[in-house]
Amino acid sequence: MKKLLLIAIFMVSLSASGQIKYSGVVKDSIGEPLEMANVIALDTVAKRIASYGFTDAKGVFKLDLAKNTVYNIKISYVGFKEISENIKTGATDMSKNYTMYEDNMLEGINIVAKMPVTVKGDTIIYNADSFKNGSERKLKDVLEKLPGVEINDEGQIEVEGKAVEKIMVDGKEFFSGDTKLATENIPSNAVDKIQVLRNYSNVSQLSGVQNNQDRVAINIKLKEGKKNFWFGDISAGGGQSQDETLYLFQPKLFYYTPKYTINIIGDVNNLGDVVISRRDARSFGGSFQSQSPSNGTNISLGDAGIGFLNAGARNANRIETRLSALNFSYSPNPKLDLSGFLIWSGNSNGQRNINDIDYVDPRIPDEFRDTKTDQTSNTGLFRFSTVYKKDFNNQLNYNISGRFSNEFSNESVDSRVLSDINQFESATPYTINQDFSYFYTASEKSIFALEVKHLLQDEDPFYVASLENDPNNNDDVDNDGFDDAAETLGLDRSNMFYTLEQDRKVKSNQLDAKLDYYYILNQKSNLNFVAGTILSQQNFDSRFFQILDNGAELDPNPTIPGIVDPQTTNDTEYNFTDIYAGLRYRLRSGIFTFTPGFTLHSYNSNNTQYGTETFEDIFFKFLPEFNVIAQFKQSESLNFTYRPQVNFTDVNQIARGIVANSYDSFFFGNSELINASFHNVSLNYRSFNLFNNSNVFARVNYTKTIDQVNRNTILEPGSVVSISNSINSLLDNENFTAILSAGKTFGKIQTRLGGNYNFNKSYQFINSLENTNENTSYGFNTRIGTNFRKAPNITLRYNISFSNQENSARRDIVKTVRHTPSINFDAYIWKSVTLTSDYSFTDQRQNGVSANSFSLWNAKLAYRKDSDAKWEYEVVGNNLLATGSQASVSQSVFAFTLNERFILPRFISFRVRYQL
Repeated sequence: MKKLLLIAIFMVSLSASGQIKYSGVVKDSIGEPLEMANVIALDTVAKRIASYGFTDAKGVFKLDLAKNTVYNIKISYVGFKEISENIKTGATDMSKNYTMYEDNMLEGINIVAKMPVTVKGDTIIYNADSFKNGSERKLKDVLEKLPGVEINDEGQIEVEGKAVEKIMVDGKEFFSGDTKLATENIPSNAVDKIQVLRNYSNVSQLSGVQNNQDRVAINIKLKEGKKNFWFGDISAGGGQSQDETLYLFQPKLFYYTPKYTINIIGDVNNLGDVVISRRDARSFGGSFQSQSPSNGTNISLGDAGIGFLNAGARNANRIETRLSALNFSYSPNPKLDLSGFLIWSGNSNGQRNINDIDYVDPRIPDEFRDTKTDQTSNTGLFRFSTVYKKDFNNQLNYNISGRFSNEFSNESVDSRVLSDINQFESATPYTINQDFSYFYTASEKSIFALEVKHLLQDEDPFYVASLENDPNNNDDVDNDGFDDAAETLGLDRSNMFYTLEQDRKVKSNQLDAKLDYYYILNQKSNLNFVAGTILSQQNFDSRFFQILDNGAELDPNPTIPGIVDPQTTNDTEYNFTDIYAGLRYRLRSGIFTFTPGFTLHSYNSNNTQYGTETFEDIFFKFLPEFNVIAQFKQSESLNFTYRPQVNFTDVNQIARGIVANSYDSFFFGNSELINASFHNVSLNYRSFNLFNNSNVFARVNYTKTIDQVNRNTILEPGSVVSISNSINSLLDNENFTAILSAGKTFGKIQTRLGGNYNFNKSYQFINSLENTNENTSYGFNTRIGTNFRKAPNITLRYNISFSNQENSARRDIVKTVRHTPSINFDAYIWKSVTLTSDYSFTDQRQNGVSANSFSLWNAKLAYRKDSDAKWEYEVVGNNLLATGSQASVSQSVFAFTLNERFILPRFISFRVRYQL
């Protein structure tokens, strides 16, 4: 690792040894400095940009130029005549000041070169070719090289720490709901410019009256040669692993015209390339996002689905993926835009996990489990969107999207305590979202915005588990591990197997509507009146029962300490209503934008159990809020927000009959749960400085939760089976988070330093006794990499994280440390051969002792005749070190767990790609 770092530094030193500094000041005709003027040095021989920069607040610029070379210096600034002159560098640093003069003939400006990065207000524009070295194949490869842009571990794009909410291509939305389809499939050679849209608003009428500091979108501008023609690529490949024959087929085709677009993505492979995971599928189509959180209310509809494990190349030993996706847009006239998509995704995978569990309570036996899982998910997704803009004063939007799934999972468990277990889960849920919005500008001072959202959701998880049993030792000291729990649950213990079944039906119907009225007082201030309602209805029906060895069904009669009249069925109806009104005042004064406000809510939540038992909670709530933004420069700001919120649970926590979460975890709801509320304070700082090629993002967030919904967990001595129920805790939970990310470019070296700190204090209850848990975690991440156009590039990363957990149930503080150094190598050789490689090493230590370490190495060698060649041939090696598994250490209130996950074996595949 040290040698590679020295090589990278040496390569950069060579490139910098023959350079001088060329600096100066740019002012206007009256001597005022011009900030953010573009300064370009064109190599007069190579006819390309040799160096570029921007002026700072004092008008100062600096360029790195080669010695004894002739350059054409061009300086441009909107509204001023362009400066163009030739200079010849010598052997020492040079300096010259420039004066620019106003020019009203803007149409006469001739753009002779493309700046690598420009900033126009809240938009950062990257010229993609300026960051490419020839080894890129997909949009993701380009994004990773852009300053201020990151691709996180889940494959989502982040800008200044904020997740990008949508990708557009030439202004047309690309598969709304998830950005991975764009990053993994759009070919890099089709990309001309990448526009990062900060403070993004998809309604132009509201952009001047709202604060959209947390909203970011990206628009991809295509190269001219990619319009009105089909473009993309088709890949096919195969190989052999130790267990099976490998295959891959991936057509990715795109067609763009000003009037309509078509995107087609297909994928069939068993190489571990998961385009859309089950978790990703749940976010597609702009899944239901209530408008209420911004107005002080949060009601989150829980997931009653089955316990699927997310699958990827690093946690599954078998993956088969199938995908068919079609995205389209059509503009029959300038006023109407139609768009949508159809997706079918199938994912089948096998996983093996070995868990070594050390329980805190010495009365609970330590557990060792070897779990093998086979699971399949088939999901259909659709979305249809309409945007009608009659004129600037009228805009109407309508969207409908849906998700239909068929998923099931088989699991076999070898347990030290509970013996052999088999469990099966299946579900066929569906969700349909609709939203309607109308924006009307009545006059220069009045804007109305009506937004209505509706959710219809149906979930039907089915669960069955079978545990081995010896009916002859039920009352012995060394009885079976499930015997005591079976007695508490009221099961028949005379059978050779405990066969448990559960049917559930959860139906949700939620309407969320609000009307905003914006009154513009003057150019610097406006009022926002808001009124809205949330109407939510949920029905929960379930039955938990035992199948005896003779096939008969038994309805258990549980006797659980602390639970009055526990039931094995649920028949619950839950209704929630929030009617609210509020006022916000927005004022711009100097560099500050102040937005104080409040909302007043009338809440009514009630539930009826078994048609006879009713609990109702009616109350009013006044929620003040405050936001202030300090805009120091176009690219530097500080944002402070205080916002209280009232949290309401859903029917899954309220239904008081027994629910089997798994064979070792059973749950009872609480019909008398009340709402929780929290106070949230956040401070965000961002700076994107093109003068010194640096970007900084920092965030501090503090949350205090009152009347938190917690669980009281009952663990019987000698058993690893838990039975829990929901309660309102009178103790306040606290969470503090701080994040810092800073990046800077030195010539051809890109660097980044990041850090995070989190303190969480929470209270749990074990066997009805209060338990305090404090978790402090912090970490650092660093990255240094080169970005040469004609030389190999190396990126070094080093991440280290610390976690200290202190719990009142034990004496010791458990300390965990995770080290993860990695290196990426990227070379484009002879304009025809591409070599990429990534290697990572992970070491985890607990209380100073190494718990596990593993290495992963992947590599790819590709050949194409030249950059314009239609055919490309690849050899891809995955897990070349034949690492069989990787491990992680997790800790909870109850136990410490060492989890070993078996991963895809080593294999080499051969692929061919044809580029349209």
